[in-house]
Amino acid sequence: MDYIIRQIRDSEYGLLEDFLYEAIFIPEGAAAPPREIIYQPELQVYVADFGKKKGDIALVAEADGKTVGAVWVRIMNDYGHIDDDTPSFAISLYKQYRNKGIGTALMKSMLSELERAGYKRASLAVQKQNYAVKMYKAVGFEIVEENDEEYIMLYTSPTARALQTAIPSQRDG
Repeated sequence: MDYIIRQIRDSEYGLLEDFLYEAIFIPEGAAAPPREIIYQPELQVYVADFGKKKGDIALVAEADGKTVGAVWVRIMNDYGHIDDDTPSFAISLYKQYRNKGIGTALMKSMLSELERAGYKRASLAVQKQNYAVKMYKAVGFEIVEENDEEYIMLYTSPTARALQTAIPSQRDG
């Protein structure tokens, strides 16, 4: 499938609400919640006033002439919050565009974008049953915490990892 990944346009920020709803994991056999759920405060942290806060970055995927997925990050006190210097991820695709490599491409593009912007780490929360856990691990996220339902995952940039390993060896020498 042909697709492109690009920066979101300011005029498209409203799409993030659609993709926020698409990001809600619905276990097999469970009913989808009403769309209004995205207006709850714990979900609005992902999209309210997007583009106006430091650390707000969003990319979209286009295929078949339309926007089919989005990945966005912001520094927020969400489910995957690590600290006030670490952006948290949100990502989703419309169902018919999942399992085609687009989500992985979005994740890798955002991780590159974050590294260019000087961020050393990124985090996310994901339900343990979510098939995306495998993809998050494949792009470099590691589980750093868990509860009964979710994993908190952390990505450390290659530059930051190299610094972490170089510093102890300099002390030894």
